[in-house]
Amino acid sequence: MNVRAIVKSATVLIVAFASVPWAVAADWGLKEGNPGIKSVGALAFGPDGILFVGDSKSAAIFAIGTGDTKVDPSHKRIDLPGLNKQVATLLGTVPAQVTVNDLATNPLNGHVYLSVTKGTGAEATPAIVRIGEGAKLTEVSLTKVPFQKVVLPDAPEDKEIARGNRKSNPRDDSITDLAYAEGKVFASGLAAGSSPSSVHQIPFPFAEGLTGTSVEIFHGAHGRVEDYAAIRTFVPMTINGEPSLLAGFVCTPLVRFPISNLKSSEKTRGTTVAELGNRNKPLDMIAYKKEGKDFLLLSNSARGVMKISTENIARPEGITEPVKDGNTAGQAYETIKDLDGTVQLDRLGEDHIVVIVQTEGVQDLKTVPLP
Repeated sequence: MNVRAIVKSATVLIVAFASVPWAVAADWGLKEGNPGIKSVGALAFGPDGILFVGDSKSAAIFAIGTGDTKVDPSHKRIDLPGLNKQVATLLGTVPAQVTVNDLATNPLNGHVYLSVTKGTGAEATPAIVRIGEGAKLTEVSLTKVPFQKVVLPDAPEDKEIARGNRKSNPRDDSITDLAYAEGKVFASGLAAGSSPSSVHQIPFPFAEGLTGTSVEIFHGAHGRVEDYAAIRTFVPMTINGEPSLLAGFVCTPLVRFPISNLKSSEKTRGTTVAELGNRNKPLDMIAYKKEGKDFLLLSNSARGVMKISTENIARPEGITEPVKDGNTAGQAYETIKDLDGTVQLDRLGEDHIVVIVQTEGVQDLKTVPLP
């Protein structure tokens, strides 16, 4: 295998992509060039080591051919104490100037990819960091790579607006999470218009056929129907033979959306299957099977990591009445105390997960068994 040029500096090692897998990238319609990525947030892997990257600033999704196509079914565990310090050293800065936005594992070999923002405000720059064999960190080049790009046609304007006593830029939430399933990239986030909460379905390879659906939910903690809050994290899951999305919203409803109901230019109301407590933001979620049963694992800003049962999750009736005083309702769950402080997580093979645990400003990367 011929390896593309490796560029070194005093603090940064940028690994270019292997040349042989470029043919694989071409098979998916990816072409070499400079993607021009402005920001990096949500990550998801597709086929043949292709990494999908959400760029909220550009309101675009990029498919990047990583060349990381070597299959290693052993999925060796990765542990990296002081992750944020090591990422900062790699990028030539200090931990206070590094924000790890998302984590995704390559299903072919278990290599971990991080989306990272270096700096803040107008000086912020995007980076993708790969953690490979021996927990070695390398920065992935984003300047000369095989890629495809799709721009969301209905993204909100890139400007700060007032909502009540708060100001925010809805463009920052134009892409809040990504997943690849059913031959499509699914993206949650905010769109322009009076009902901004949305889900996009994008056929891959990217082509004509991008569809966006406005979604609404009954939010039990608020006691009302809402269509303005973005999905924060979601997973594709087949429920009773029906491909679906299970989506977590702030404060914290868990909502089921059959994919067949997500139709272009129509508003779709999901079925609220759980209320998991107010004053909380869901951070990351996976689905997995243990002892013949399906579970969700959900990390949260204020309520720990929840192992959520999917028993009877296909029931047609959902939560339609207020759930008051911070109470919970719907799907049963248990809080996994051993995973306290988890801010990001992803599957590693059949029996383990990779997690980022944050404690007093220090982030550690750990491999742990599925609970």
